[in-house]
Amino acid sequence: MGEPQPINSTFGRLAFGRAAAATDLRTRAPETKLPHAAFAPTSLKILHIMRAPLGGLFRHVVDVAQGQIERGHRVGLIADATTGGARADAALAELAPRLALGIERVPITRQLNWRDVNALWRISRRVKAMAPDVLHGHGAKGAALARLTLSAPNAIRAYTPHGGSLVYCPGTLTGGFYRSLERLLNPLTDLFLFESSYIADLYRTVIGRPRAMVRVVRNGIAESEFESVAPGPDATDIVCVGELRPVKAIDVLIEALAVLRQSGRRVSATIAGEGPEHAKLQAAAARLGLADQVRFIGHCPARQAFTMGRMLVIPSRAESLPYVVLEAAAAGLPIIATDVGGVPEIFGPQLAQLIPADDVAALVGAITAAIDDPEQMHGAALALRARVRSEFSVSAMVDYNLAAYREAIAEREVAQFT
Repeated sequence: MGEPQPINSTFGRLAFGRAAAATDLRTRAPETKLPHAAFAPTSLKILHIMRAPLGGLFRHVVDVAQGQIERGHRVGLIADATTGGARADAALAELAPRLALGIERVPITRQLNWRDVNALWRISRRVKAMAPDVLHGHGAKGAALARLTLSAPNAIRAYTPHGGSLVYCPGTLTGGFYRSLERLLNPLTDLFLFESSYIADLYRTVIGRPRAMVRVVRNGIAESEFESVAPGPDATDIVCVGELRPVKAIDVLIEALAVLRQSGRRVSATIAGEGPEHAKLQAAAARLGLADQVRFIGHCPARQAFTMGRMLVIPSRAESLPYVVLEAAAAGLPIIATDVGGVPEIFGPQLAQLIPADDVAALVGAITAAIDDPEQMHGAALALRARVRSEFSVSAMVDYNLAAYREAIAEREVAQFT
């Protein structure tokens, strides 16, 4: 719901401290029998609601939906009809035959808009027809619509933020407005499924205590993604993959490349992604004399983009738990990333490798060290790959989500008799 702004470094560390950011709050294994599990039907009807079918959020929803279908549940999707383009259309068309509850595309604006009334009406009609057991909203807008519809009074409402309105900079009028909306929606939520401990802590800090069950279920990737990716013959020194938005801080990377050039070191880069800052970033590269060092290739599948650089740089100002870092780690690609959001949870014991956000000098130093000592970067990449393989499984992600649904359903049913 609007362009997320970065949390400043002091505020972003939160009262829970650095150790809490690396703590896995998942307290129950997916195979554990839940109390009163008999209340939940064997096959659940699950309806996922999101706004834009783009980026990591979209990947997450598709992965979770596919896993739920494979486990015998009936699943449906509702998504914005105006974003995503041909790539989203193709992905949804491939998934559609397996969705027992179908797909509904509804125009959903990014910012609050009077057209949200029509979106809520159309979504409510679909929800009423499907009569789901679970309404799972993703992102601020998708989750707001999931919780505001009155058409499925017996369904639990689950919320996965994916960053969203939680990462607005404190003290801004817009940020305060959206956090106020989050507080109003808090009591309408049956289950909070935070994708990182960082986001769970951030919710408590900027919104308040969640009024329902809380589980941290981190993003996961498939075993097939652990096949190594080798640099192509025209690979640049660096590849950067992400939306071209201010929060991704591609401007900081371009400035760092300019500083390196001034010091006599020519470092080449490939920027893979699309977004509103494309023209501005391209102009900045040209103005700083980097037109022959930086290539912008638009959208590119992550693993294909990884072949276009010898290391991944993610200079973000804010993140939740970015898939691109998990994917690059699985592919064995050396990574330079900023110490923001849930990124430390991915790096775990290696979090000392992370650099501060919005720090050009730190980024220059990290790039220089990586180029000067490729063996050290390769060793770090292998260690991170092993950690991701052990801790970030898509299968576990799906199982923990389902376990949490069932526990929330059981709690609601038990509450009716107490």
